[in-house]
Amino acid sequence: MMRTSRIAVMTIAALSVATLDACHKTPPPQPAPAAAPARGPDADSARRAEEARLAREAADRAARARADSIARADAAARDAASAAATLRSTLTATVHFAYDQSDLRPDDKATLDAKIPILQANAGVTIRISGHTDERGSDEYNLALGQRRAAAAKAYLVQHGIADARIETISYGEERPVAQGSDEAAYSQNRRAEFEITAGGNALKKP
Repeated sequence: MMRTSRIAVMTIAALSVATLDACHKTPPPQPAPAAAPARGPDADSARRAEEARLAREAADRAARARADSIARADAAARDAASAAATLRSTLTATVHFAYDQSDLRPDDKATLDAKIPILQANAGVTIRISGHTDERGSDEYNLALGQRRAAAAKAYLVQHGIADARIETISYGEERPVAQGSDEAAYSQNRRAEFEITAGGNALKKP
């Protein structure tokens, strides 16, 4: 009986010692948090260099975009100016006549046909048609012939839908030759009707 009691006492003592040992054990050390990388002078220089590089690239892109925009605007302005010049040239193209005639020849009608859609697309445009002759004949006869030539050109345009009020006519007879000389080469150039834009020619629209 006593032996059993000693064993029980020894067992209790051993358990008590183990419990005390467990209570006094310190927990294992925890790993320290990783330190942030040091930002020394080299890191700051690299950062500033990268920021400067990105800024230069952005500035270069902006400069290229501005240059492209300017180039496109210039090209558009040149195209518009060229188109307007072509329209003005078509409107002011001269028609010619045979000797002592005011009838329109087929090629002259084609010249007038090219004017019609431009006049139709630009309702604010008005024109003046001046009739001319070569030097043969009297002043009075040539003034009348020049008037008939201007009137023939006007009549053709009016017949094709251009308002009469948009076209005025005048005759200069033989007074304003474009070619000097007393031969057929000069005469053929002087027998003509000229066209002048009197209003609305600054912003011509394509038909």
